[in-house]
Amino acid sequence: MRPTASDRSGGREAEQPGGASWQWDGAADDAEQAPVDVVAGGSGEDGGPWLSRRRLLGGAGALVAGGALWAFARSGDGGAEPAPPRPRPTRLTGPDPVWTYRGPEAMTPERLSDRPARPVFLSRAGLQVLDPATGALQHTLGFAAPPADWPSDAELPDNRVVTGGDRVFTISNGHLDGRLLTDPAAGWSAPLPEELGATVTLIGCDGDVVLGRVRPRPFDSPDNLFAVRYPDRHLLWSGPAVDGERPLSPPTAAGGHLPLLGSAAGASRLTLLATATGERLWSVPAEPGTGWAVTDAEHVYAPAGAAGVRALRVSDGAAHWSVLPGRSEEWRCLPPVSDGTRVYLPRDDGLVTAHAAATGARLWAHRLPFRLDRRSRLLLAGPTLFVPGPAAAGVRALDAATGEERWTFRDSGPGVDVWSLSNDAARLYAGHDDVLHALPLP
Repeated sequence: MRPTASDRSGGREAEQPGGASWQWDGAADDAEQAPVDVVAGGSGEDGGPWLSRRRLLGGAGALVAGGALWAFARSGDGGAEPAPPRPRPTRLTGPDPVWTYRGPEAMTPERLSDRPARPVFLSRAGLQVLDPATGALQHTLGFAAPPADWPSDAELPDNRVVTGGDRVFTISNGHLDGRLLTDPAAGWSAPLPEELGATVTLIGCDGDVVLGRVRPRPFDSPDNLFAVRYPDRHLLWSGPAVDGERPLSPPTAAGGHLPLLGSAAGASRLTLLATATGERLWSVPAEPGTGWAVTDAEHVYAPAGAAGVRALRVSDGAAHWSVLPGRSEEWRCLPPVSDGTRVYLPRDDGLVTAHAAATGARLWAHRLPFRLDRRSRLLLAGPTLFVPGPAAAGVRALDAATGEERWTFRDSGPGVDVWSLSNDAARLYAGHDDVLHALPLP
């Protein structure tokens, strides 16, 4: 019988075409030991202390310095210098991966505007496109390097990679560049009109429309927003941002609508933009500190008060229903996901609730053993809701209809990042730091 991932503790690196993929071997001598994440601080599901990548690099530097000192001392005895230490194979719990890929460095999934339709690994080295069946590296798309201080706290990073299905879009030298993930040779580059301005940033993709904003000359002028229909490289519309409008993070353009946040007379306003025409459909007061808004076919979901969520009708912006903390509750709602029938609300205290989209009535609640934050982006794939946690906590798969746990997938690290998720019709792609796993969809 084929062993499950929870039965495996050892591993060996496999030579696969064009990439540093892993495949898992039989059990090692320490198979009965509990999985331990040596970076995140133990085997507890809370993941231990949260380390920044800067602190991680500092710790790695200390290890290198200590190893060099040891080697120097050994050289006085005439002994050979030790080979550089290799990380121990990662132990897995949960479903058996189809494959596991280790990239050349930590990935930067925050730069992706949306989840692509194929497995990719975005890092400073470029966008590595992987074979969905084997995890082998097919090709690498090179982009301008992210800022030296990446990751930063910028709400919408200027150096972003916009994805739409199996396509990827970037800006270079006043051109909009489009490439196919399946065939990079089929790419194209179209010049943007000079009147748009100088500094161009892509916002996202909605169907066959690519959205962007431009900082014109002179720089004290309002930003411009624009949309290009990529099949024929046609500029659909462009115009100035009103009241300093900016896209929210992560930008979500769905079903022909894009929410924007602006400010007029010192008060924030939430505006809904039609992506095909640039028309502003409505504008309503926004709660102080609004940093996200999510759309589906019927509603725009945005913060209510300091912690809750409210559903605004797409048709007119009127408030339909809301979910707020009780008197004795302390939590903050994070960006939800919706299938049009149910809305799934994650809270920073680790509770996920499902609500009827039509009424806001609660359908179920599931308590996670870890907390969530803005990096924990839920993924709804068919009948399953996937909730990513910190590196040591793993990914939890919930039944979307009932909230019951189907499984939890973890590896033993090392790692400091929150898991990032994407999927295609057959597989879930779950990764953190420099590792990406392909898991069969339930």
